[in-house]
Amino acid sequence: MRPVIRQLDHVAIHVKDVERSCRFYEEVLMLERIPRPAFTFPGAWYRLGETQELHLIGDRTEEVHSHHRGNHFALLVDDIDVWEAHFRALHVPYLERRTRPDGAIQIYVVDPDGHYIELCSPPPKSKH
Repeated sequence: MRPVIRQLDHVAIHVKDVERSCRFYEEVLMLERIPRPAFTFPGAWYRLGETQELHLIGDRTEEVHSHHRGNHFALLVDDIDVWEAHFRALHVPYLERRTRPDGAIQIYVVDPDGHYIELCSPPPKSKH
Protein backbone atom coordinates (compact mmCIF):
# COMPACT_ATOMS: atom_id res chain seq x y z
CA MET A 1 0.00 0.00 0.00
CA ARG A 2 1.29 3.45 -0.92
CA PRO A 3 1.41 6.13 1.83
CA VAL A 4 -1.06 9.00 1.33
CA ILE A 5 -1.08 12.56 2.68
CA ARG A 6 -4.69 13.58 3.23
CA GLN A 7 -4.34 17.32 3.88
CA LEU A 8 -2.41 20.01 5.69
CA ASP A 9 -3.35 19.68 9.38
CA HIS A 10 -1.71 22.72 10.96
CA VAL A 11 0.94 25.38 10.65
CA ALA A 12 3.12 26.04 13.72
CA ILE A 13 5.08 29.24 14.22
CA HIS A 14 7.44 30.24 17.00
CA VAL A 15 6.54 33.52 18.74
CA LYS A 16 8.28 35.57 21.41
CA ASP A 17 5.26 36.85 23.36
CA VAL A 18 2.22 34.54 23.14
CA GLU A 19 -0.29 37.09 24.49
CA ARG A 20 0.88 39.81 22.08
CA SER A 21 0.63 37.34 19.21
CA CYS A 22 -2.83 36.22 20.38
CA ARG A 23 -4.06 39.82 20.25
CA PHE A 24 -2.80 40.09 16.65
CA TYR A 25 -4.32 36.82 15.46
CA GLU A 26 -7.64 37.48 17.20
CA GLU A 27 -8.05 41.21 16.48
CA VAL A 28 -6.26 41.64 13.15
CA LEU A 29 -6.83 38.26 11.47
CA MET A 30 -10.04 37.53 13.42
CA LEU A 31 -9.14 33.90 14.07
CA GLU A 32 -11.09 31.72 16.48
CA ARG A 33 -9.05 30.46 19.43
CA ILE A 34 -9.53 26.75 20.10
CA PRO A 35 -8.61 24.50 23.04
CA ARG A 36 -4.97 23.46 23.31
CA PRO A 37 -3.57 20.47 25.20
CA ALA A 38 -1.75 21.23 28.47
CA PHE A 39 1.77 21.32 27.08
CA THR A 40 4.66 22.31 29.36
CA PHE A 41 5.48 25.32 27.16
CA PRO A 42 3.38 28.41 26.33
CA GLY A 43 1.29 28.62 23.19
CA ALA A 44 -2.15 29.01 21.66
CA TRP A 45 -4.12 27.31 18.89
CA TYR A 46 -6.44 28.85 16.30
CA ARG A 47 -8.88 27.51 13.73
CA LEU A 48 -7.94 28.13 10.08
CA GLY A 49 -10.92 27.50 7.85
CA GLU A 50 -12.86 24.32 8.51
CA THR A 51 -10.23 21.76 9.46
CA GLN A 52 -6.78 23.34 9.58
CA GLU A 53 -5.17 25.03 12.56
CA LEU A 54 -2.51 27.58 13.45
CA HIS A 55 -0.35 26.67 16.45
CA LEU A 56 1.58 29.43 18.20
CA ILE A 57 4.56 28.16 20.18
CA GLY A 58 5.95 30.59 22.75
CA ASP A 59 9.39 31.52 24.04
CA ARG A 60 10.99 32.28 20.67
CA THR A 61 14.54 33.57 21.11
CA GLU A 62 15.87 33.13 17.57
CA GLU A 63 15.41 35.61 14.72
CA VAL A 64 12.42 35.06 12.39
CA HIS A 65 13.27 34.62 8.70
CA SER A 66 10.09 35.39 6.77
CA HIS A 67 9.33 37.26 3.56
CA HIS A 68 6.45 37.44 1.10
CA ARG A 69 8.63 35.61 -1.45
CA GLY A 70 10.12 33.29 1.14
CA ASN A 71 8.85 31.68 4.32
CA HIS A 72 5.19 32.56 4.82
CA PHE A 73 1.79 30.92 5.00
CA ALA A 74 -1.30 31.83 3.01
CA LEU A 75 -4.96 32.06 3.95
CA LEU A 76 -7.63 31.83 1.24
CA VAL A 77 -10.23 34.59 1.74
CA ASP A 78 -13.54 35.46 0.09
CA ASP A 79 -13.02 39.20 -0.46
CA ILE A 80 -9.66 40.99 -0.51
CA ASP A 81 -11.43 44.41 -0.54
CA VAL A 82 -13.05 43.67 2.83
CA TRP A 83 -9.71 42.63 4.34
CA GLU A 84 -7.96 45.74 3.04
CA ALA A 85 -10.70 47.91 4.56
CA HIS A 86 -10.37 46.01 7.86
CA PHE A 87 -6.60 46.54 7.95
CA ARG A 88 -6.98 50.25 7.11
CA ALA A 89 -9.62 50.69 9.86
CA LEU A 90 -7.22 49.13 12.39
CA HIS A 91 -4.24 51.10 10.97
CA VAL A 92 -2.44 47.81 10.32
CA PRO A 93 0.16 48.10 7.57
CA TYR A 94 0.04 45.56 4.77
CA LEU A 95 1.78 45.06 1.46
CA GLU A 96 -0.08 46.52 -1.49
CA ARG A 97 -2.19 44.06 -3.44
CA ARG A 98 -0.57 42.03 -6.18
CA THR A 99 -2.09 39.91 -8.87
CA ARG A 100 -0.48 36.53 -9.45
CA PRO A 101 0.01 35.32 -13.02
CA ASP A 102 -3.05 33.05 -12.58
CA GLY A 103 -5.23 36.04 -11.61
CA ALA A 104 -5.44 35.43 -7.85
CA ILE A 105 -5.09 38.58 -5.75
CA GLN A 106 -2.65 38.66 -2.82
CA ILE A 107 -1.98 40.99 0.09
CA TYR A 108 0.45 40.39 2.95
CA VAL A 109 0.40 41.39 6.60
CA VAL A 110 3.22 40.87 9.09
CA ASP A 111 2.62 39.61 12.64
CA PRO A 112 4.39 41.07 15.70
CA ASP A 113 7.28 38.58 15.33
CA GLY A 114 7.86 39.28 11.63
CA HIS A 115 6.01 36.28 10.17
CA TYR A 116 4.49 37.16 6.79
CA ILE A 117 0.90 36.03 6.26
CA GLU A 118 -0.57 36.09 2.77
CA LEU A 119 -4.28 36.62 2.26
CA CYS A 120 -5.30 35.58 -1.22
CA SER A 121 -8.36 35.22 -3.38
CA PRO A 122 -8.86 32.19 -5.55
CA PRO A 123 -7.90 32.63 -9.20
CA PRO A 124 -10.84 33.52 -11.45
CA LYS A 125 -12.64 30.59 -13.03
CA SER A 126 -11.47 29.79 -16.54
CA LYS A 127 -13.90 30.86 -19.27
CA HIS A 128 -13.07 27.99 -21.61
